[in-house]
Amino acid sequence: MDFTTLTIDILKALSIIGGYGIGIILLTIIVRAAMWPLGVSQQRSMRTMQILQPKMKAIQERYKSDPQKMQQKMMEFYKEHKFNPMAGCFPLLIQMPIFILLYSTLMSPQFIQMAGDSHFLFINRLDATLKTSAGISHDGVLGVSKYDTFMTGKTAKVYFKDIDEPMDNVKIEKPQKAVEVQGELNPGAEIDFKISLDNLGLKFSQLEQIEKAEIDVMDVQTKETELVNFERKDGILTATIPTKEVKTSFHYDVLLLIILFALTMVLSQKAMMSMGKNVNQDPAQAAMQKSMNTFMPIMLTFTFVIIPIPAGVLLYLIASNCFQVVQTIIINKQLEAEDKKKEEKVSDIDLADAKQIKEKE
Repeated sequence: MDFTTLTIDILKALSIIGGYGIGIILLTIIVRAAMWPLGVSQQRSMRTMQILQPKMKAIQERYKSDPQKMQQKMMEFYKEHKFNPMAGCFPLLIQMPIFILLYSTLMSPQFIQMAGDSHFLFINRLDATLKTSAGISHDGVLGVSKYDTFMTGKTAKVYFKDIDEPMDNVKIEKPQKAVEVQGELNPGAEIDFKISLDNLGLKFSQLEQIEKAEIDVMDVQTKETELVNFERKDGILTATIPTKEVKTSFHYDVLLLIILFALTMVLSQKAMMSMGKNVNQDPAQAAMQKSMNTFMPIMLTFTFVIIPIPAGVLLYLIASNCFQVVQTIIINKQLEAEDKKKEEKVSDIDLADAKQIKEKE
């Protein structure tokens, strides 16, 4: 079982509660909750960085003419304060593969066939992007545009000449390239598909006995999927299916999701910046961080307008940002409480060791 199939199975189990939209949110919460200790480590590292920043800058200024000596002193400084400057990056590095996995899962033919047309709150389709040409799956008619491309599902149902029972879940090799369009694609006219028998993961003796096959064919651009009946003709499987022309439509629900993503990211950045309010932070460093926190939401939002991101992925990002805000506030309060206890402990020690001095008569 690959990771995409595993993720889909988890989403299917979580969706029992209230649909696939709820399933995506619950999966986001589970993943972020499992990474909570890393979040604590990240915020503690950021807080320590803010506190130590003035001293680090002083070392850099003092040894700026000797880079090698500066590096040595900085390493000694990190070791003395038990500080790892890369600790804050670890959670981000771990989250990237998770994001890529969820993105590939929500874009996969398996998820689109299973739940792509699911709606949630104001979201009409979880597989919709900002601008799409979407058709209705499994209606017997394939909605296409002039230059669309196609792929198959991962498995086929194969029927044999001398065997009554068909074989399910026959693996299709390289489903992205298995199906080809025969002739020219004209929206509104019938389309001819062909698949070489070599694309089926069967023995030569089995390939000789194939009579027909049922295979899911998906339009890569619209994500529409149809179950197509292929008949054997010599060494290939052929099929003909009617088509209709589809036009690009603009999805305002996805635009609203992109706006919500930008707003929740700004809130997340503000929550992170609030960590430094009670810390004597270097002004230049604070200004640079503020500029970065302003630039990042704008850049990512603009990217999501250009790059087609499914509504389900945007829902995951929004839920993740909301979780980040709550997590930052809770952890920040914990760290402030830890600092306060340390200060009280130091004060108590100082008072205990202090000697009482009598006034001179």
